[in-house]
Amino acid sequence: MTKSTIQDTTICITPVGIVKNNLLAPPLIAGKDGLEHNQACTSAMKDMTDTNTRVSEIILSEEFSELLEGIEEYSHVIILYWGHEVPVSGRTMKKTHPAGMTNYPKQGIYATYSPARPNPVLMTVVQLVKKEKNRLYVSGLDAINNSPVLDIKPYVPLLFPQEGVIIPEWMTKIMTEFHS
Repeated sequence: MTKSTIQDTTICITPVGIVKNNLLAPPLIAGKDGLEHNQACTSAMKDMTDTNTRVSEIILSEEFSELLEGIEEYSHVIILYWGHEVPVSGRTMKKTHPAGMTNYPKQGIYATYSPARPNPVLMTVVQLVKKEKNRLYVSGLDAINNSPVLDIKPYVPLLFPQEGVIIPEWMTKIMTEFHS
C-alpha cells in the first residue's frame, strides 16, 4: 500500500468582507490542552446561545457589492469565515472535548464543530435579516467581531441530505443543551 502525501501548496484567500457585532471574545478558547470556556466572557454558554438573536453586520468590500444581487430572495445564507483568533497551538490539536464540555469524551477535531482545526475555516447557516448595498444583516452568526468573511452562499435545504442523516448521541445532547 502506498502512503499518499499532500502537496505542500500555498493557498491565498482574500477575505471578501468583515463581521461587525458585539461578540468581542470567542466563547471557546483553543489551546494546546483543548477547548476551554473563555472566562473573559460573562457566560460562554450564554454567548454561544445568543447567536440566534444577535444581529451581525457583514460588510463586504465595495468591489463585491454586485455579487450580492438577488441574495435577498433567500431567507438563509451560509457564511464561511476565518477563525482569526484561533492560536497556532489550537491549530495543532488532534482531539478535544466537544464544545469544551469535559463530560463528553474527546473526539477527533473533524468529528466536532471545534474552531480549533488546522485551517480554521468556519461555517454557519444564518438567517438573512436584510441587505443594504454592500452590507448583510444576519442573525445566528457565531463569528466574533472583525472575523474575516471568506465566502457567502445561499442556503438551499434540498442541496443537503434530508433523510438518513445520523449524528452521535453526544452531539444531540449538546445541541439540546445549547438550544433549550
